[in-house]
Amino acid sequence: MTNRSVESRETSQTAPERGRDEPPLFTPTTKLPQGQHDEAMTFATLQATVGPQLAGHLQTLSIALYTRGQDLAEPRGLILADTKFEFGMLGDELLLIDELFTPDSSRFWPQDGYQPGRPSPSFDTQFVLDYVTTLGWNRQPPGPGLPAEIVRKTRERYLEAYRRLVGAEPQGV
Repeated sequence: MTNRSVESRETSQTAPERGRDEPPLFTPTTKLPQGQHDEAMTFATLQATVGPQLAGHLQTLSIALYTRGQDLAEPRGLILADTKFEFGMLGDELLLIDELFTPDSSRFWPQDGYQPGRPSPSFDTQFVLDYVTTLGWNRQPPGPGLPAEIVRKTRERYLEAYRRLVGAEPQGV
């Protein structure tokens, strides 16, 4: 078991294996240019960047949104293991500026396949990451092309997440 510190709290293993953190973790990042990974920052750095009041508001809002996502997912047989939110400012107004609770922005696991301490089946991009890792990709752009079979299986996972979350078939896909 690997321990690491997130938000000054020791966590065991990586997110896919440790499950959901209680209380939820707030792990701010800053957006980097397209094709680069977001860069993690401490809460103190966030406070220094945007001010203590806005940093606190972002933390409170992020945890409230995550909790709402959990509350929606769990009765539908899903675990919302983690997610990301993207915020921006328009003048003095804080805006939520990207998708919420999609397989691109969130890690969903089926409750019936979850076992603490083990990797879980998922409805997110992990399937694609697992595939490109087998190719030896160094996670630097550009990424490798995906065969039609991987695209099809990824689409199936995304659609299944939609069906479970919404309780209906998606329209127009």
